[in-house]
Amino acid sequence: MINILDLGKDGLERLLCDLGERPYSAPQIFQWIYQKGITDFSEMTNISKGLRKKLSGIASIDYPRLIDRRTSKDGTEKLAYLLFDGGIVESVLMPEDGHWTVCVSTQEGCQMACKFCYTASMGFVRNLGVAEIISQVLYPIKTFALKDITNVVFMGMGEPLLNYNNVINALQIMSDPLGPGISKRRITVSTCGIVPKIFELWHDTKAQLAVSLNAPTDKQRDAIMPINKKYPLGALLDALKNYPLPRRRRITIEYVMLRKINDSIRDAENLANILQGIRAKVNLIPFNPWPGAMFDAPGAEDIVAFQEYLHKRGVTVMVRKGRGNDIMAACGQLAGGNI
Repeated sequence: MINILDLGKDGLERLLCDLGERPYSAPQIFQWIYQKGITDFSEMTNISKGLRKKLSGIASIDYPRLIDRRTSKDGTEKLAYLLFDGGIVESVLMPEDGHWTVCVSTQEGCQMACKFCYTASMGFVRNLGVAEIISQVLYPIKTFALKDITNVVFMGMGEPLLNYNNVINALQIMSDPLGPGISKRRITVSTCGIVPKIFELWHDTKAQLAVSLNAPTDKQRDAIMPINKKYPLGALLDALKNYPLPRRRRITIEYVMLRKINDSIRDAENLANILQGIRAKVNLIPFNPWPGAMFDAPGAEDIVAFQEYLHKRGVTVMVRKGRGNDIMAACGQLAGGNI
């Protein structure tokens, strides 16, 4: 049985051709599924009865099952989904002024082994399929009636650029005007630094780019992010300098602050130096604790001093406020099955 949620518009067209049908019905079916939230082909009233019967015989519209929903005291929600093979992934809903942001997972576990990340501690299981990715956006819209989901960040479990094709296909669905219609300017793809795919990203989608940098020297980055040994800072920074940003856009630099590891004024100086020539904004993320972690967050004074130094150097910088810490939903705290 084919899960239609794994198909974009092109996939639907190919399926219709395989069924001996004309592909012009694909946009109508697409809209019923991705914009109106219909999960029963019989309800697609502007599709011929014959086509509806054919589709019902070979395809379904299946979402992963929600098995846990927790709400933080700050309004953040963590959702745990049971995948089709029994695995579990988590995503996060964050309330903003007048809208919601969804933090989406792209893998069950993660193979990047970043030392400060709870997801990395569970190892890597597999990539998520398109249906399993897009459902993290569609399910809250359909089930919770959250019509004001306007922002999506690929910053949950996993490294998005190592599940490249499925991420791009899911992104195209969620930004399609006949689907959720989320602007690509409001969709952010985060990477720990998969350099070859960074060069491809802009050509395949005009979404926003975020880079999990977290250290200003190769020695420091090697110690906390093993990917740096394959794609060292020089290669990563060169990719960012050559990234074809349009006017008024910036690359987001994510910097998890670890006490006595990367939080000194010397670190801030080095960070400002390596970001010269890159149109970027820096998000400082004080470390969010998790069971067994070997790190602590810096003190408030050290965070402020770090931020003020970058500001004096002309770097656009903000401290990201921790959201959902009390339900293990903050940055770096997701780990499917630990609910």
